[in-house]
Amino acid sequence: MSEREPPIDRLRAIMARLRGPDGCEWDRAQSFASIAPYTIEEAYEVADACARGDIADLKDELGDLLLQVIFHSRMAEEAGAFAFDDVATAIADKMERRHPHIFGDTMEGGHHLWEQIKAEERAAKADASALAGVALGLPALLRAEKLQKRAARVGFDWPDASGPRAKIDEELREVEDASSDMLEEEIGDLLFSVVNWARHKGVDSEAALRVANDKFERRFRAMEAADPRFANLSLDEKEALWRAAKAHAVAESG
Repeated sequence: MSEREPPIDRLRAIMARLRGPDGCEWDRAQSFASIAPYTIEEAYEVADACARGDIADLKDELGDLLLQVIFHSRMAEEAGAFAFDDVATAIADKMERRHPHIFGDTMEGGHHLWEQIKAEERAAKADASALAGVALGLPALLRAEKLQKRAARVGFDWPDASGPRAKIDEELREVEDASSDMLEEEIGDLLFSVVNWARHKGVDSEAALRVANDKFERRFRAMEAADPRFANLSLDEKEALWRAAKAHAVAESG
């Protein structure tokens, strides 16, 4: 391969060779379904690099994510469906179509027009439901919020936050009364209601839970650092360490 070969072409050639008859056994055995979890994982690792502000790592993680696009595109090309150039062309066409105030002859623009164009695109597809296109592979909290927002666009929504707040109490009672075979479903309904309430409060549930996870991890690690015997302590002793870690965190933030 030429040293002057565009990097994207080099990457595509590498994937073609890995998938070829004399390529890598593991790569050749993969399918869209088997690769999808890796695609999701790489997207999360990109988000993690962004959250940590690690620019060097972000470059590497974006490369890993790009490889996933190349991998899927190569498999589709082998099946005679589409190739990487078709993927790039499709997204370029979409971006120009959704920004007519930049690439077209209209002066109107902004988020409102973007959402209107997206709605028109969805309406042109076979699945005309307001919920069409909300990906099954999204994290459950994020998917719940997207489903709720889609429903709200067609008027199926509480008028204010008091509705979903009351629903939480109703769902909590149903969890407490649920039989063992219904418990998972009822807890799911409760979580869905919490996401709905958060949405009405203007809070991103996925982001809020990430903050809570980070907070728990920091405080738990602080407890472990405070006493090397942590695992063997009584629950009361661990609770005391937790309160101390929490107080220290509050004092630092204040």
